[in-house]
Amino acid sequence: VQVVESGGGSVQPGGSLRLTCAGSGPAFSINTVHWYRQSPGKQRELVATITGGAKTRYAESVQGRFTISRDNTLVYLQMDSLKPEDTAVYYCNLDFGAIIALSDGRNVRDIWGQGTQVTVSS
Repeated sequence: VQVVESGGGSVQPGGSLRLTCAGSGPAFSINTVHWYRQSPGKQRELVATITGGAKTRYAESVQGRFTISRDNTLVYLQMDSLKPEDTAVYYCNLDFGAIIALSDGRNVRDIWGQGTQVTVSS
C-alpha cells in the first residue's frame, strides 16, 4: 500500500491548483484520507479530510476555498483563491483508523506520501 501526491507548483495569489493523491491497494478506497501541510518552522497542519463514505471536514483556514473529493483510488484537493500563507509542502495521509498488518510485514496505522510543494507568490 502506498500513496503518491502530485499537482503541486507555483501560482500567483488568487490562483488555483489541484492536488492528486493516488493510492494503491483496495484499502485506499474504503479508508479515510487526510491532506496535511507543513511550512518551514511550523508544525504539520491538518487541512482536509474525506472518509470512506465521502464525508468531508476542513480546517477553518481553508473552509470555502479548498474542496476535497475522491474517486476510487484517487483523492483530490482542489485549492482555489490561494493565498501566500497556503505555501507549504502538502502531504497525503491514508488513515486506517487502527494498526493493521500489511502484506510486507509492516504494522502501521497510516501511510504517508512524500509530499508536493505548493508555492503561492506574486
